[in-house]
Amino acid sequence: MTNWADSIPVYSTETGRIKQNNPAQKPATQKSDGIVRLRREVKGRGGGTVIVISGIPLSAPEIKELAGVLKKKCGCGGTVKDGVIEIQGDHRDSLFAELQARGFKVKLAGG
Repeated sequence: MTNWADSIPVYSTETGRIKQNNPAQKPATQKSDGIVRLRREVKGRGGGTVIVISGIPLSAPEIKELAGVLKKKCGCGGTVKDGVIEIQGDHRDSLFAELQARGFKVKLAGG
């Protein structure tokens, strides 16, 4: 038999879906060790190459601004997801040089 005392309602026939405000389920901010990592990804991207830049020790608005500068530098598209910058195309060398010029400690990670 199921113990319903620990259950949490998620839907009500009167009001519909019930939103959960549980602070324990919020995504944790990424911890940075001071090293910015450039990783090249191809899998799950429809055959296109994407450079993923993680470990940036900046706030969210600063990361978004940096992403815009890097996209303009490479002349390509990209996005920011959960504090990680994704740049379309294989521009590791130019991104590596640009991030080092901005004073970051950079490592090439993965393939």
